[in-house]
Amino acid sequence: MRAPAVVHHGTRRRRAAYRRLLWTSAELAVTLGVVLLLLVVHQLWWTNRQAREGAERRVEALEREWDAGGEGPATGTDDATPAPAPEPTATDAGNPDDGTRTGRTATSRSPTRPDPTQAYAVLTIPRLGLRVPVAEGISKQNVLNKGYAGHYPRTAQPGQAGNFALAGHRNTHGEPFRYINRLRRGDEVRVETEVARYTYVVDRTLARTTPGDGGVIRPVPRSSVKPSYGYGAPGYYLTLTTCTPEYTSTYRLVVWGKLRSMHAR
Repeated sequence: MRAPAVVHHGTRRRRAAYRRLLWTSAELAVTLGVVLLLLVVHQLWWTNRQAREGAERRVEALEREWDAGGEGPATGTDDATPAPAPEPTATDAGNPDDGTRTGRTATSRSPTRPDPTQAYAVLTIPRLGLRVPVAEGISKQNVLNKGYAGHYPRTAQPGQAGNFALAGHRNTHGEPFRYINRLRRGDEVRVETEVARYTYVVDRTLARTTPGDGGVIRPVPRSSVKPSYGYGAPGYYLTLTTCTPEYTSTYRLVVWGKLRSMHAR
């Protein structure tokens, strides 16, 4: 008669411990997966929804202020009563390289300097179905994460000689500049302020440059990394910048335009 097998209690305990460890590890993996999924949903859906709704409300508020002829939010200026400066007419602001003329003239008051993070203009890109506020500065928390386009400090204001340069998110937080890579030469980009409406026309694109390429937002924009991209003479320029490739911040995508017309409100 065969003797019964002997099972040591230590072996049983070890097997039970292994089973508990595997079960606990599986629970942790599932929990981590759910948390990561929720984070992705928050970044890719919720932040977009919040930012877009907030940006739409801000555009509507700006338009109500302008239509009512109110003073709107306070703005900061260097002097209490800045002296008016002559503004270029739409004829003067035609394409400086090809002599394009609009046949209409429009003047506007000298723009005051907006306070940091203040929304003071509306950017419209018909090809992309885009309509978002423009705010002063490129703060992530107070400007870009709200779904706004941010105006680079110390670049020109809309309609002024020089380079009116803007930044915007390509992914998450409203992602207003997600599809600016689809813009083509001749597409319109409109900027509206309390005093005037400006129409720029897309002229050139730089598909990829480094984040530190400050040349693309200079008064006469020209890439410091790829000098063959950009301009060589003063003008009335618009620059749109965003991250590329999508879902990364490794490089910058740049779209340039030129002022075609300006009409007083």
